[in-house]
Amino acid sequence: MGKRALVSVSDKTGIVELGKALTELGYEIISTGGTFKTLQEAGVPVRTVSSVTGFPEIMDGRVKTLHPKIHGGILARPTAEHQSEAAAAGIDMIDLVVVNLYPFRETIAKPGITREEAVEQIDIGGPAMVRASAKNHERVAIVVKPERYPQLLAELRENGEVSLAMRRQLAAEAFAHTAAYDLCIAAYLEENK
Repeated sequence: MGKRALVSVSDKTGIVELGKALTELGYEIISTGGTFKTLQEAGVPVRTVSSVTGFPEIMDGRVKTLHPKIHGGILARPTAEHQSEAAAAGIDMIDLVVVNLYPFRETIAKPGITREEAVEQIDIGGPAMVRASAKNHERVAIVVKPERYPQLLAELRENGEVSLAMRRQLAAEAFAHTAAYDLCIAAYLEENK
């Protein structure tokens, strides 16, 4: 099986260009909701997460990527045991994850935003995928910032893969990204008890 990328972003900056480039590089792209629609409308071949999991997006999109066929594909290590378990469970590997989170900070900055509207912008599946990918940076590259796309593509074009040094750097950025996100949420909830 070829390389697979999971792409699910709130900030769609550069995502069509990235999707086209990844397709040219032989990646199969899996996506969700608005990102899927953006890529599909731009003519980028893309599969829904539901087509991978065999399970529909439910609860107004609150549950879509929280599934063993997604997280197993991200978290499986390149050991014979993990690969065998994944194969037995019908889990295909995911090599690249491009995720940025629901715009919580931007949402709470709007005047008159309700607590309910703010809470709906607390991303759950996104941070789970970001953290899983960053944890497994031995095998998976995680990109949380659109400004990283050119460097990512340069490495893929030059080497056919993302170097371990870059995967380590991207993993550190990913954990910093989720930490800052959670701190923003915690501060908002503390101020709006």
